[in-house]
Amino acid sequence: MDLDAIAASSWVLPVLFAFVVGDAFLVVLPSETLVVALGALAASTGSPSLWAVVPVAAAGAVVGDLCCYLIGRRVGLDRWAWQRRGRVGRALERARDTVHRRTAVLVFTARYVPFARIAVNLAAGAGGVPLRRYLPLSLAAGFAWACYNVGVGALIGAAFGDQPLLATLVSIPVAIVLGLGIDRLIASRSTPDASRATPPRDRR
Repeated sequence: MDLDAIAASSWVLPVLFAFVVGDAFLVVLPSETLVVALGALAASTGSPSLWAVVPVAAAGAVVGDLCCYLIGRRVGLDRWAWQRRGRVGRALERARDTVHRRTAVLVFTARYVPFARIAVNLAAGAGGVPLRRYLPLSLAAGFAWACYNVGVGALIGAAFGDQPLLATLVSIPVAIVLGLGIDRLIASRSTPDASRATPPRDRR
């Protein structure tokens, strides 16, 4: 596999952009993995440029999230069956109740959790969060997400130096593990304390 040729190819960045946009709707596309892998490849081969990967990944994230926001604004949260079922349905129910009170926190944290990402952006649109409030948060969250993932990849690429294939192969499971870890952490912090959630019993 000639990774140098792949890294220098003119289609790498357009594919990255399309992949990240698609991840806003199709959680089976693990865009974080691709961003981290390209960060590792860029650090170990010099191509594509790290300074190009970050804005392209960030732009894809913002465009994808904005599309979800506009869909939510247009069709609401219960038009299609998939919006009422499974993890997406549960995430939408939670996001619906808190999106106005905690818009910034939700937009930033949901960027790292696939199902929550879809839910928060749809709920922000359907719930009437103003675009002038939502868009700056989405831009900042997308840029921070891109910097984080490219940074992780770049550290791996720098550690393996002149072994770009090994750096890329190592970066993929690292990205998956970090993604799962962040998902678990955010989920645990957003779970209400049982003692608060359960009303006191009447002791009469």
